[in-house]
Amino acid sequence: MNTDKIYAEAIVNEYSQKSASKVVALKKLDRKAKTPAEVFAYTFGVVCALIAGTGMCLCMGVIGGSSAAYMIIGIAVGVIGFAGAALNYPIYKKILKNSKEKYAGDIISLAKEIAEEEN
Repeated sequence: MNTDKIYAEAIVNEYSQKSASKVVALKKLDRKAKTPAEVFAYTFGVVCALIAGTGMCLCMGVIGGSSAAYMIIGIAVGVIGFAGAALNYPIYKKILKNSKEKYAGDIISLAKEIAEEEN
């Protein structure tokens, strides 16, 4: 087996123009439908975790002071952070559903075209 020939073919494949296939277009549409929900979920989850952590720090006296007022404020802030984290998944599912509905027609028609080509 000639490894130079295999290497040369790999280089040629890397630099040759690729034709946009329907499967690649389908994958891009699928990504386009799912990305907004994922970006929101990660961002909102990180923000809620930071809020909950700030509340815990206030409760333990790491930031602020060690008075009862800071503890009460910390509990309130922590509950807000944990509530946001609990709501993250339902909000994600809602955004994902709306986004999938937006691109459903294009994805289904392209998938049918691909399935018909294979038959």
